[in-house]
Amino acid sequence: MLPSDLLILRTEGNTVVPKQLPLDNRSLAMASELIALVRSRVNQRQGDLDRQLNQLEGDSVDYRIWRGLAHLLKVSFCTFETLSPLEPQQLRQRVFTLSAASVPSPRATEQILTQLADSLSQELNREVQRSEIQAGLYADLKENQILTRFEEPTPEALIHRYNLSQVQGVLYQAAYLVLHVHRNDPGEYKLLFRYLKLYQLMAYVEGDADHGFTITVDGAASLFGMSTRYGLKLAMMLPALLHVTNWELEAVLYQRDSFTGDARQRQFQLQHDCGLVSHYPPGKPYDSMLERSFANRWTAVNTDWKLEREVELLPVPGSVVIPDFRLVHPDGRTWLLEIVGYWRPDYLQKKFAQVRKASCTNLILAISERLNLEKAGVDVKDVTVPIVWFKRELLPKAVLAIVDS
Repeated sequence: MLPSDLLILRTEGNTVVPKQLPLDNRSLAMASELIALVRSRVNQRQGDLDRQLNQLEGDSVDYRIWRGLAHLLKVSFCTFETLSPLEPQQLRQRVFTLSAASVPSPRATEQILTQLADSLSQELNREVQRSEIQAGLYADLKENQILTRFEEPTPEALIHRYNLSQVQGVLYQAAYLVLHVHRNDPGEYKLLFRYLKLYQLMAYVEGDADHGFTITVDGAASLFGMSTRYGLKLAMMLPALLHVTNWELEAVLYQRDSFTGDARQRQFQLQHDCGLVSHYPPGKPYDSMLERSFANRWTAVNTDWKLEREVELLPVPGSVVIPDFRLVHPDGRTWLLEIVGYWRPDYLQKKFAQVRKASCTNLILAISERLNLEKAGVDVKDVTVPIVWFKRELLPKAVLAIVDS
């Protein structure tokens, strides 16, 4: 995505409107020039590429567009690596140690490089050139990293990514957003819910699969302190939403006035026919770190229970619960597992209210002991489903103790 200083936003009344590039000849020419330049700098230093990009930008009044497109090319399509016969820090230490034993001179430098090249050739079992040592000495600096791979996009794809990134940037400072997801294919709902869980967003879901859902998602500005990481996660959810057929998004933003520094409330709206293109695959995303760890531990356990990551929608009156896992036994028994992590007090209250309404007999709640449920005003005594308490990691044996009993 784009950093805040490369976002181009304007306001119409109280509504924020992000910059969108048309797929016209001018925009396509800009994208094509940048792509060709990056292609020509493969296997060269990042510093050289940056200088060439600055020259191409010149004194253009559209410098933020040039820089935005170049930024997306570098972070999304380029791979930069540190190339050195040793870790640069270790290499510097060995060069400086040898240098300390001689008087500085061009001849001494040549001798040190030759001596170290011979030594490394024996250690690494390959011929190491003196030029490799000189290039690798400060190869860990950003400008000295080498562009080793460029996954070249089409000019159209780069412009689509730019337009999407501008809209994503609007959500960095969202207080909250409301998604009206109308009647769609159930698979589209599941994909959206998976991404909401993947990015650990604080979302409250109302509605049902037959009529659609209203999803209220907290933004970074709703937390006790502005969280850049959470704002990025919220923005990362947007490409997943584009895979849903029929939806509307309404966001409330808090923006700082550039002159007074005061926060002003703004509005932002988006619909399914906005023309944005997602670069996310329509398939299944990876799990969160906690879920991934649990799934990895499950594979090492000797059990007949099969762990499935498919999301199953558990309807409750006026809402839905989206468990993280489903456990299936060969004899036909099934259990649903919902992991309750780190959330705000009112979210926890809504979550447990949903569990009570669900009246589901095969649901297991896994709750982090780090949650201050008492402070959140949550009492688990009247929760009728089994509860597994965990600290940092959720262990399979704790869950199996319930399903096997």
